[in-house]
Amino acid sequence: MPYLSAMTEISTPIGPVLYLDHVAEGAMQLAALFIMPKGEAPAPVVTDGGQIAPERLADYDHATIWRARFTLPADRASSYRWDGTDYPVAGDLTGDLRIAFVSCNGEEHGDMDREDSERNAMWERLRVEHKRAPFALLLHGGDQVYADEATDGHELSDDWPDSLPRDPSQAALADLRHHLRERFFARYAAIYAAPQMAWLVARIPSLMQWDDHDICDGWGSLPRSRTYSPVGQTLFSVAREAFLIFQAAAVEGDLPARFHDKDGIHLGWSIRAPELRVLAPDLRSERTRRQVMGPGGWAMMEEEAAKDVHGHTMLMSSVPLLGPRLSILEALMVLVPKMQKYEDDLRDQWQSRAHRDEWRRMLRLVRDLARRDGHDITALSGEIHLATRATMDLGAGLHLNQLVASGIAHRAPPKAWARVLGALASLGEDPLPEHPIRIARLPGQPTRYVAERNYLVLEREAGNWRARWDLEPSGMTPALVL
Repeated sequence: MPYLSAMTEISTPIGPVLYLDHVAEGAMQLAALFIMPKGEAPAPVVTDGGQIAPERLADYDHATIWRARFTLPADRASSYRWDGTDYPVAGDLTGDLRIAFVSCNGEEHGDMDREDSERNAMWERLRVEHKRAPFALLLHGGDQVYADEATDGHELSDDWPDSLPRDPSQAALADLRHHLRERFFARYAAIYAAPQMAWLVARIPSLMQWDDHDICDGWGSLPRSRTYSPVGQTLFSVAREAFLIFQAAAVEGDLPARFHDKDGIHLGWSIRAPELRVLAPDLRSERTRRQVMGPGGWAMMEEEAAKDVHGHTMLMSSVPLLGPRLSILEALMVLVPKMQKYEDDLRDQWQSRAHRDEWRRMLRLVRDLARRDGHDITALSGEIHLATRATMDLGAGLHLNQLVASGIAHRAPPKAWARVLGALASLGEDPLPEHPIRIARLPGQPTRYVAERNYLVLEREAGNWRARWDLEPSGMTPALVL
């Protein structure tokens, strides 16, 4: 049967979806999200500390979103109970642990019509892996939903972003907002109802970072006349509200403690646990065709770079921080009219000619952060629908390792595209000449880019980190020592 249907109405509860809000004083501060049929309230969440009644977050035409916030130990496994079911949580963040990283949970076109078993095959693989050896955290590196078709079916946005009405009325924009809210809701409700993913996200605390398809394809890299138009701003506002609700169990003015900017101008966040920091700048909220991050995002990164942190930093960059010489492709696209439609895709990347100075700034900041803390940093990225890795020598015996896992549900591009990127990678790249970047092969793989669906496993054992990719159909790679 098709994976998704028009889920404007739901007949049974969806959830819980578990999120990590913060880690403090030996405890995980968590939130559980529930999508309930209109008029129904969820049962309390039960922990050793008592019962927690969920509170209402948002209303849609045929459903209401609820949230319960509670704490569980951060130094041992535990569980919570809801509606007669026990949900074990592998919550020990103090010693050996496992983290899963996923990205690109969908496709631009026709995602609502895909067969469940095909679409969620890698989610099922991840579920089997969790049963074998539980994960303490689930990191989502962008494009948790593909909302590109949410603009279809309304006269103001049907041709987005190619053409827009010049002066839409406030009533028409309000109607567009309602249309978009319901269509974003339908997508989030459907992915959280999928049994393979639903089983996992009820048992592993999630941390999510958004990217363009959580808004629309190429958001921020589209012309200013589109993104700052009344239709564009309505689209962004609805997507941002949906991100807060469905990816953070939050609403305006009520962001979890991990978020850097409580006003939410940017949605960057960080989590600290023993010998581990997960750092996720927001590469979308302040993005324009000429910048990846704005003042808020840079203030967060500079503040984090100044902190004393022990252990390992996992830096989530929703678009890869290290990559091949894409400026060659950008130059070709200017010359070939049929290729110009892909310009926004390349401008999305750190390596775009439009972002080169900002890219250097970020690489220097990461270098200085590593030197201050005296430990290597691992960048985690998705977005490109391929698996790959890269390294950058930071000096003083330190390295930046980048691991790209993409996507969990998006089907792989043609192998010819992987070969093109591999050829570009062979040319090398050195935005900071003293710190060369090299695209490397995954363990056991013959090429630099692997065109297979995949997810990433990160494991800490006796203080040492290693990584493995689960590839479809190649299977689990040998371990890469970080």
